[in-house]
Formats: sequence, structure tokens, C-alpha cells
Amino acid sequence: MVDAIRYPGLHASGELARRAASALRLLESCRVCPHECEVDRTAGELGICGAGLLPSVASFGPHHGEERPLVGAGGSGTVFFTHCTLRCVFCQNFDISQRASGDVLSIHELAEVFGKVQAMGCENINLVSPTHYTPQILSAVDIAAGEGVTLPLVWNTSGYESLETLALLDGVVDIYMPDVKYAEPETADRLSGARDYPARAFAALREMHRQVGELQMDARGVATRGLLVRHLVLPGGLAGTAEVMRFVAREISADTYVNVMAQYRPCFRSGEVPEIDRPITTEEHAAALRLARESGLHRIDDG
Repeated sequence: MVDAIRYPGLHASGELARRAASALRLLESCRVCPHECEVDRTAGELGICGAGLLPSVASFGPHHGEERPLVGAGGSGTVFFTHCTLRCVFCQNFDISQRASGDVLSIHELAEVFGKVQAMGCENINLVSPTHYTPQILSAVDIAAGEGVTLPLVWNTSGYESLETLALLDGVVDIYMPDVKYAEPETADRLSGARDYPARAFAALREMHRQVGELQMDARGVATRGLLVRHLVLPGGLAGTAEVMRFVAREISADTYVNVMAQYRPCFRSGEVPEIDRPITTEEHAAALRLARESGLHRIDDG
């Protein structure tokens, strides 16, 4: 049985508006993400992420290159937010994440974007790099729900999340799609500027799974609810694939849907780190898939 989308009910009860107001207060001394940089974004100060008060969107529309359960017939309705909570030296979207090429929107304009995505016939609203705009997104979802938006919400995240922020998303987000990047703090610090990333990401996975459970699909094979974990294979095993897969299988669930991604290529500032200044090999990806299976995982997308 497929669970119903829940955020329209939270809107109707007024709970979604209360959540949005609580989240907006987090911006006054910002602690939306684990950096907790404590700047006053309501006064226009910029966080470590580079974001201020209003959301900024680079593009939106149907995307047919996402995981199969998200695409369906209409495509996944991606909304690409600018800025990012991480500083990955190999970022493939660095124009958006680091150089902030996008349009600043009001909350009402962001709500209109969600409505347009639904009108395009997309299967879901896929919020890409949304964490630093959580308060603004909650406010926009509240408005959009009042105007008839009912698509599943996908939280397409780096995995660097605060449990306090995730609690505000309980019952709002239908599908969590974290990219679990690293198992080792030193690697996370060197490549993404967040030494606490593994601890934060693993804790976030537990909370996401508690909220939505395993990935569920409708009769068409389109995801409606649940957890979908991404893991980008890095050259030389730097992503800690074995440990990540063991954690997911043993601490989350062996039924977790996992995409072991092969598309790493040197981008942005990868040349500054010799170990990652090359694509991964076919053998490295095959080894990562083998590690996933050996951990006990069986719902594996070979991305």
C-alpha cells in the first residue's frame, strides 16, 4: 500500500505554517546546517554556504537523468538551488554551488516554481541542494499546498544535515535522497571542508529512515515515499565505499535502495588533489558494486 502525500494535511491543520515560522527563526543566528555559523541571515548576512535570506534558483523543470524510480513518464521535477553547505573540490555543479549563478526569488515566487513543476507533468518536486534554504522551502511549500500542489517532495541532499532541521521536515519530505560521500573525517575535511561529515551524514541517515522507511513505489514503479541513498565512487577508494555500504546495510536496512554512482570525473579544483585528478576506472566501479552486494544490500542501482 502506497502512503498518501502528507504535507497537504500539515498545511490544512496549520502545522506546516508553524514549522516554517520555527525554521525561519533558525536564520537569525543561523544553525540550519551542521556548520552552525550563527550569522544573521535575516539581516542579509551570508552564511558559510554563501546564502542570505532569499532563496536562489538556477533552473527548474523535468529531468530524465535521475534514478529510474524518480523519473517515470513525466520526469523528475528538479529545482536546482544555488550555493551549498559543502565546498567539494570536485563539484560537478560548481557554477551553481560555488559561483551562485541563479535567480533570487521571493517565497511566493518559489511557491510558483513548485506549481509550475506540477503543471509540467513531473512525477515529483526534486529539491536539489536544498538544506541551506530549508526555512524558505517550508514557507513556499505551505503556500503551494494551499494552491493545490500535491506532488511528492524529494530532498536531494549532500547528506550534511542537522537533526534539528530534519525534525522540521518530518511529514513534509516524502523521499529523502542523500549522497553519502565519505566514511573518513580526514577525507571529508580535505575534499569538502567538513571534518564532521561522516558522523553527521550517518546520523542523518538514521533519522531519514525513521521518517520515511524503505523506498516505496506505485504500480508504475515510480517512487512515492522512502529513502534512496546515493554514493559517488571516488578514485582510489577515497569515498570509503566498504564502510558506507556496511553502515547502510547493518545500521539502516538491507532493503535500502542504493545508487552506486560511476560518474565521477575531475572537475572544478580536482587538479589540486592528485589522487582524484582522474576518472574512476571500470574496475573501481565494479569493485564498489561488489562491496555493496557483499554488505547485504540487494536493491542496487548501478548508476
